[in-house]
Amino acid sequence: MGHHGSVTKIGVVGVGEYIREQRSIADLSLRQLAIRAGVSNPYLSQVERGLRKPSAEILSQIAKALRISAETLYIKAGILEEYSGDISLITALMADTTISDRQRRVLLEIYRSFQQENAAHEQQAATEPSSPRKG
Repeated sequence: MGHHGSVTKIGVVGVGEYIREQRSIADLSLRQLAIRAGVSNPYLSQVERGLRKPSAEILSQIAKALRISAETLYIKAGILEEYSGDISLITALMADTTISDRQRRVLLEIYRSFQQENAAHEQQAATEPSSPRKG
């Protein structure tokens, strides 16, 4: 235990702390949550301490076991940015086990780029002076 300082946290402390807080609120032990989420006790412990970066699928299982929004965990884990848009689409995409995490990120980036493009067009249309009418 004396080498604790050499353990590298991988930037997912936020999601681990959030999971620990939610587990505490739900009054679940680490073991109970691990069983409900279908993950091992040591793995969940490492996630909570920020030593492991869970996949979107694992986060979804943890969210379901905690009865909280999976999107919140995706945002905390840096898999998903705060989104405006169709949450049911994002939820379905994140829960789809037939595609990889990388493919999910690419699809979300495409979705986000379409949203930004449409917002830019709307803003441009709103700021363009209306053409004078001849009458």
